[in-house]
Amino acid sequence: MKTLLKLVLVASFILSCNTPKSDEGEKKQAKKEDTFVEDNYTKQEVKITMRDGVKLHATIYSPKDTTKTYPILLQRTPYSCAPYGKDKFRKRIGPNPNLMREGNIIVYEDVRGRWMSEGVYDNMRAYIPNKKEKESDETTDTYDTIDWLVKNVKNNNGKVGTWGISYPGHYATVSTVDAHPALKAASPQACIGDFFFDDFRHNGAFLLSYFRAISLFGTYKDQPTDTAWYSFPDMKTQDQYQFFLDKGPLKNLNEYFQYDRLDTKTATTNKNRIDDFFWKEIVEHPNYDSVWQSKGIIQHLNKVPSTVATMIVGGWFDAEDLYGPLETYKGIEKNQPNNYNTMVFGPWDHGGWSRNRVQNKVGNYYFGDSISLNFQKNIETKFFNHFLKGDGSKNTGLPEAYVFDTGKKEWKSYDTWPPKNVQKESFYLGENQELKSTKSGSAKIQFVSDVKRPVPYSEDIKTVFTPRKYMTDDQRFAARRPDVLVFETDVLTEDFTLAGDILAKLKVATTGTAADWVVKIVDVHPADLKNDNKQMQSHLKLSNYHMMVRSEVIRGRFRNSFSNPEPFTPNKKTDVNLRLQDVFHTFKKGHKLQIQVQSTWFPLIDLNPQTYVDNIFKADEKDFKTQTHTVFTDSSIEFSVLK
Repeated sequence: MKTLLKLVLVASFILSCNTPKSDEGEKKQAKKEDTFVEDNYTKQEVKITMRDGVKLHATIYSPKDTTKTYPILLQRTPYSCAPYGKDKFRKRIGPNPNLMREGNIIVYEDVRGRWMSEGVYDNMRAYIPNKKEKESDETTDTYDTIDWLVKNVKNNNGKVGTWGISYPGHYATVSTVDAHPALKAASPQACIGDFFFDDFRHNGAFLLSYFRAISLFGTYKDQPTDTAWYSFPDMKTQDQYQFFLDKGPLKNLNEYFQYDRLDTKTATTNKNRIDDFFWKEIVEHPNYDSVWQSKGIIQHLNKVPSTVATMIVGGWFDAEDLYGPLETYKGIEKNQPNNYNTMVFGPWDHGGWSRNRVQNKVGNYYFGDSISLNFQKNIETKFFNHFLKGDGSKNTGLPEAYVFDTGKKEWKSYDTWPPKNVQKESFYLGENQELKSTKSGSAKIQFVSDVKRPVPYSEDIKTVFTPRKYMTDDQRFAARRPDVLVFETDVLTEDFTLAGDILAKLKVATTGTAADWVVKIVDVHPADLKNDNKQMQSHLKLSNYHMMVRSEVIRGRFRNSFSNPEPFTPNKKTDVNLRLQDVFHTFKKGHKLQIQVQSTWFPLIDLNPQTYVDNIFKADEKDFKTQTHTVFTDSSIEFSVLK
C-alpha cells in the first residue's frame, strides 16, 4: 500500500495532470481547504455490475446538505480512485474548485481491469459498432454506470456530466457515443483520439521519450488491487539522450518490458515470464493496421446524440494530446453540425488549465496571470452549470471557439474554427536561409544525417517521463547545427497571424531508403527584447529568443499511406506532405517567422535506421546508416492566415 500513493501521483502527473498546484501566495488558502471535502461531503465506495457481469469500483462523493438535489459529475479513469477506504478523502474533487465548493455529486470509477475494478484491461479498448446481447465495450460500461448512478444515488437530479484530462478525457469522449439519456454535458479535455497519432505515436514515428510510461498501461493484472502492480524502468542516469544512444536499436529495450507474473491476491510473483502487452502491441504492429484503427474513437463521433452538449478543451502546447482534442472537436462538427459543440484552447501544456497557479507559463515562456483560474470559473463551471443545473438550451453565453492567441497573449472568440476570414498562403524554402512568398527554381540544399549524432529535441540534460517544456523551447541550439536547415522571413513590418492548420509540402531526396522529416515553426523575437523576469532558465534571454510555436514529424515510409509503408528510392526527388496541428499565433511586427527542417529529433522520437526495414522495432545495429538528405527549394509551407 505504501507505494500506491507515490505511483498513482506519478501516473496522474504524467498523463492526467489532474492534481492542482499552487503558487506561494495561495498555499495558506489551500491549506485551509484541505479538509473541505471531508467536512462537506459523504463518501461511498460501491461495485457497479456491468451487463456482462463484471463489477467496476466507483467512489461517490455526495454533499452532506440533502435538502436539495444535485447533478452527477462522473470521471472514469485508469489512474485509480484512490484513496481507497470510506474514511479516506481526496483533498480536491471535481473538474475545478468552484464546482467542488458549490456542491455536486462527484463520482470516480476505475475502468475495467484497472485498480479495484474487475475484468481484464485493454489499452484503448475498441468500440464495437454492432454489439450482441451482453457484449461490452467502454460505451456500454459508461452507459451501465450512469444508469446505475441515476437510479441508486440519493438526491441526484437525473442529469449527468462527464469530464477528464488525457486518458480520462478519452473516456469522456467515449461517454458521448451511444450516450445514456441522462448524460447532458461532456467535456473531453486533452482527450486521446487515435493512438497512432496521439501520445506514443506521431505519424508513424515512435515517441521514445514516453518509454518509461509504457509499463503503466501494459503490465498484466487480472484481479482487483489497491496496490500498484506495475513499476517504471530505472534508467540509472539523468542523461536520456546518451542512454538511448548507447542502447542502440529499439529491440534492445525489450528487456525492460518482461515481468514475473504478479498474483494480485497474494502479492507474490511466479517465474512465468510475460511480456508487457502494450509494448508487444507496439512492436508487433508498426503500421496503422486494423489493431490501431479499431482503437480510435474519433471515427465514431457520428454517434454523438444532440442531447449531449460538448466542450472540448486543449492546450496549444500540449506535447501529449493535441491531435485528439482538435480532431474530436472537428469530428463532432463534421458529423453532428446541429449539436452544441464548443472548443477552448489556451496557452497550456498537458492539463495546464486544471492547475491553480496564478502565473501561466509553459517551459520558459510566460503568457500571463490567472488564465487557468479564469477558465475554471468563467468557462468550465458555467458550461456544466448551464446544462446540469440550468435550462440546458444552446444559449449559454459562451463562444463556439474560445482561443488564445499565443503571440499577442490575448483571448479571442469566434463563431467557427478556423475563423471564417482565414486564407491559405504558401511560403517557399529558398536558398540562403530565406522563407519567401514566391518560388525560385528547384535548387538542392543538402545536409548529413549522422545516426551517431542525432539532433536533440532539447538542450536540457535530464530524464523525464513525458517531456513538455520543449514545446515552447528556445530553438537556437538547433538552428546552429549543420544538420538543421533554417529558413526565415525578413523582419516583419506588420503583424502576421496564423489561425488553423499548417501543411508542409516537402520535396526531398536521400541517399538511403528511409528517413524521418521534422518541421518546426519558430517565432524569432527581436534582439532588443528584455526578459520578463518570469523564471526563465538563467542561461537564456528573450533577446533573439527562438520560440517553437508548432512542430511535427512524419516517418517517411508513411508519406503515401500509414497502412502500407514504402521505401524511398535513393537520390530520387520525392514528395512528402506533413500536416502540422492547428495554431493560433501572431508573429508580431518586429519578429521573424522561421522554419526549421531536420531529420532526427532525439530522443523525443526513436532513431530511424535510414535503411528501410519492414519493422523498425526489430531493426539490427547494422541497419543504421548515416545518409545525406536533400531538401529542394520548391518545397513550400502552406499557412492558414487570418485576414
